[in-house]
Amino acid sequence: MKKLLIVAGTLASVALVSTAAWSQTTCKNRGDLDANYCDENGDLVADLPKDPKKWKNPSTLVWAYTPVEDPAVYEKIFSPFTQHLAACTGKKVVFFQVQSNAAEIEAMRSGRLHVAGFSTGPTAFAVNVAGAVPFAVKGTAKEFQGYNLIVITKASGPIQKLADLKGKKVAHTSPSSNSGNMAPRALFPAEGVTPEKDYTVVYSGKHDSSILGVMKGDYDAAPVASDVYERMAHRGQIKESDFRVVYRSKKFPTSSFAYAHDLEPKLADKLLSCFYDYRFTPDMVKAFDGADRFFPINYKTSWEPVRAVAAAGGESFGKAAYVKEAEREAAAKKK
Repeated sequence: MKKLLIVAGTLASVALVSTAAWSQTTCKNRGDLDANYCDENGDLVADLPKDPKKWKNPSTLVWAYTPVEDPAVYEKIFSPFTQHLAACTGKKVVFFQVQSNAAEIEAMRSGRLHVAGFSTGPTAFAVNVAGAVPFAVKGTAKEFQGYNLIVITKASGPIQKLADLKGKKVAHTSPSSNSGNMAPRALFPAEGVTPEKDYTVVYSGKHDSSILGVMKGDYDAAPVASDVYERMAHRGQIKESDFRVVYRSKKFPTSSFAYAHDLEPKLADKLLSCFYDYRFTPDMVKAFDGADRFFPINYKTSWEPVRAVAAAGGESFGKAAYVKEAEREAAAKKK
């Protein structure tokens, strides 16, 4: 299992290698998808391969959850669901702790990860580069769960508003993160602050690392996902009274759950029912801010705000952008 995910530092070169599964056949529409995939029905996600021989029905299902916080925390939280998934599918199910967004995307692209939770920004990269098909987010019977991009700083510090970030050291999470990097780059200039130009950007790697870094004084401020911040407060890892929130964006969808596009159709349908029929344990409800189920979503419509923010900031979710972000993420880990 140690070979499941490649080292993030090698992603840039590996991501350029294509099996050309679709490029050697006629594809009427591809959109932003990599050459490995096709989107002839226009739903913005990869179609099932036309050749049934390319469909996968593994005896062991490998699944993972976004490394937005400590992966070990989520392996424990999701343990009851992992057991449910095994019983529901009749297969052995392994939860694998991923250490970076790029590594998680590469694992699905290479066929070693079958279903996964991707954080908001990386979801779009997973769709275009890895052939992921998002089908759910955490939610309730009425709606799916969302979050805000917030900017936090020490309550005892001098920063009172977004403009006060000028000249400061600010922690972004990772290059592919929506709230931790892409949304700030798209939204902050309209507020009079441009990342890199007006303040120094330092990549922390994860939202919890940014939050703890602000608390310890390693960073002057940090843009993070409000749901991560609130969960850490509920778990007692931080005290909200130690922080000041100086900015709050509109609502974004939270992390998605997606399966690999080439799973055998009956298996994919079974996974959907296993997820949709499951009701969270009390511990999961507490951990996920009241969400009690996996709420069905459509990537094309549900992720439109995320794609719009990226476009507004001159960003994209194609392979070239992914390679660039993977390189930046690997470089950030070396610092």
